[in-house]
Amino acid sequence: MKKVSRLSYMAAAGSALALLLSGCGGSSSTSSSSTSASTNEVMNVYGCEPQNPLIPANTNENCGGNPIDLLFAKLVTFDTKGNAKNEVAKSITANADKTVYTIVLKSGWKFSDGTPVTSESFTKAWSYAADATNAQVNASFFSLIKGYDALQAKGTASDAQLSGLKVNSDTEFTVTLNAPSSIFPTMVGYTAYAPLPTSFYKDPKAFGEKPVGNGPYKFKSWTHNQSIDLVKNADYKGVQPAKNGGVDFKVYTDPDAAYADVQGGNLDVLETIPSSDTQTFQTDNTVQAYNKAGSVFQSFTFPSTLTHFKLDKEGRLRRAAVSMSIDRKTIVSKVLGGVGTPAVDYTSPVTPGYSDSLTGKDVLSYNPTEAKKLWKEANAIAPWSSSDKLTFAYNADGGAKPVYDAIANSVKNTLGIDAETNPYATFSAFRQAITDRKVTSAFRTGWQADYPSAEDYLTPLYSSSAADGNGSNDGDYKNPAFDALLAKADQASSTADANKYYQQAEELLLKDLPAVPLYYSNAAGVAAKGVKGFVLNWKNVPVYQNLTK
Repeated sequence: MKKVSRLSYMAAAGSALALLLSGCGGSSSTSSSSTSASTNEVMNVYGCEPQNPLIPANTNENCGGNPIDLLFAKLVTFDTKGNAKNEVAKSITANADKTVYTIVLKSGWKFSDGTPVTSESFTKAWSYAADATNAQVNASFFSLIKGYDALQAKGTASDAQLSGLKVNSDTEFTVTLNAPSSIFPTMVGYTAYAPLPTSFYKDPKAFGEKPVGNGPYKFKSWTHNQSIDLVKNADYKGVQPAKNGGVDFKVYTDPDAAYADVQGGNLDVLETIPSSDTQTFQTDNTVQAYNKAGSVFQSFTFPSTLTHFKLDKEGRLRRAAVSMSIDRKTIVSKVLGGVGTPAVDYTSPVTPGYSDSLTGKDVLSYNPTEAKKLWKEANAIAPWSSSDKLTFAYNADGGAKPVYDAIANSVKNTLGIDAETNPYATFSAFRQAITDRKVTSAFRTGWQADYPSAEDYLTPLYSSSAADGNGSNDGDYKNPAFDALLAKADQASSTADANKYYQQAEELLLKDLPAVPLYYSNAAGVAAKGVKGFVLNWKNVPVYQNLTK
């Protein structure tokens, strides 16, 4: 989903995402069944209109990311639980200090146009993505690779190559990093690291409308605002082959309509539960329900230049006051029907490095008395006038309306100020306005993990290198102390040590509140009767390859 700043700095979702409403609970016994036989059935699944053409390095949201992940095989892939497995890579080997990686490819891989997947398929694609001239939203994911800064210079040739990438042969290349990174072999499983065929560079715009990949599916057609249709790739050589004949992503702007289509058997899978069905979907005998702990983080972001909410003393007081004005428990129980968990950090409960005891987490607790006190202190610095108002922008096509209505009302009632919502009709339009920095209010954000690490929730969204349109730091938050902690985590000798630095970095975020954590979405969805193999993976996304009917 999606979305996001150094290599790992994935955006999925940016991870910006379609709003997922989910929570604790079991799934029906039939929802996890699967079949070992391959069929020619085409699966109709829920989708949304991508913000950008289907180019891996220029996609950081799940409307485009979900199809792309089926079209392109990366060096590594992840199983349902998030464990990394080699895919196109035969091996990824680090030197002693983890600053140089040697990557050997498996032989025989081809793109769907018949051309071979070689070392240059990766090195040229990564360099293109990192080059500022090409204006790819995932550029900052490559900032860890040597030569990135040079490619960020104005006027750089569009085909300039990262100096840290060296092709040794068609099946071997080396990657030299700017600093040690133990997580690099996992990072390369993110969408932005997909290989590209030579045909891409002839006409990137045309390629984005009809992409050529090497994944378990091949592109068939894209009818904008209606569907993206994929067919099984018989030449795929990876570890996650399709068990069905294809996947058609049907574009919906109303999750209620999608739910009704699942009930009627016209849509096979939906991974978003409309707010009107959260109380009943698990007992609805017309669908198969799925509801388990998930990794999606929901929040809203303050632009760093927003009047009264800048990163100064007044702004920090007001951000904290707004956060403490929100009754997250009531929103989760009443608006989401008990589906979801109030957030206490910036990652998720199923992510390594998660902590529910961070210093400063009290700012995420509902405390009207303290909120009013902080607001009064801010008013002493710069008065909030009767003409001022706090607005929350969101996309209206993802089920977010009741959540943001509740947030605005909670803030309004607690602080006694004018608070309202500003819905955008579609996710695509909403994301474009954010990308163009045209949203001059607080705005809805969320994150769908790209790989299972606390780093993936922090660097892409809050590092300085991911700001100013270079990643998914949409609020343009910059804090050198935060960046320094991320750097220490990168150089840590173990995952446990790295997680300690990530937690310290989160404690800085709890002081600055560049984004206000709201709740974690569970992996929840429904499938039509007769669908087999319906499970949601570690990203809260269906395992499309396993679906049959």
